[in-house]
Amino acid sequence: MLTVALPKGRIAQETLEIFETIFGECFVFDDRKLILETPNFRFLLVRNQDVATYVFHQAADIGVVGLDTLEEQGLDVIRLLDLRRGVCKVAIGMRKGEKLDLSKPEIKVATKMVNITKRYFAERAVSADIIKLYGSIELAPLVGLADMIVDIVETGTTMKQNGLEVVENIMESSTYLIANKNSYIAKKDEVLNIYEKINKVIKAEQKAK
Repeated sequence: MLTVALPKGRIAQETLEIFETIFGECFVFDDRKLILETPNFRFLLVRNQDVATYVFHQAADIGVVGLDTLEEQGLDVIRLLDLRRGVCKVAIGMRKGEKLDLSKPEIKVATKMVNITKRYFAERAVSADIIKLYGSIELAPLVGLADMIVDIVETGTTMKQNGLEVVENIMESSTYLIANKNSYIAKKDEVLNIYEKINKVIKAEQKAK
């Protein structure tokens, strides 16, 4: 049996739909339950930020999580497959009309994604004061807390509505199927079997587009 960690919400729904396509059966969590047991799988419903942790510590054999979260957390797991879902960007946003000037002596950046942000500015040898926030990131430049933000952008609407605009893309992100390193060895046939089946579904979808 494979244990699969899924992030609550849309991605869990989309992943279970892939499993339904593959196996021709219904995969639905009972109301408020966090574990779904089937003959071949045990699905766990966890917070998006916790998926890689469950997989890394082998509480789950495989999981589904955004590439941005993987890059931010840096946990040593196997990235099996890009599921081409939840496509978005990690981008720098500033007040409308402002330009990104990396030569300023000090730059203040507000973000939830501290590690990705640190790497971006370190690679450009820019001294940045990074302020960690947990939500409502768009407020920071509007009230003078920061010069800019680094955040997830899907359509850019939230930034626009708050008088900000994307000035630079840092990375593209989408949902990935990941595996625990030990599980990959101990349950290789099961892991590769599900990988191949999911890969077939993704390829068929891409062809149909």
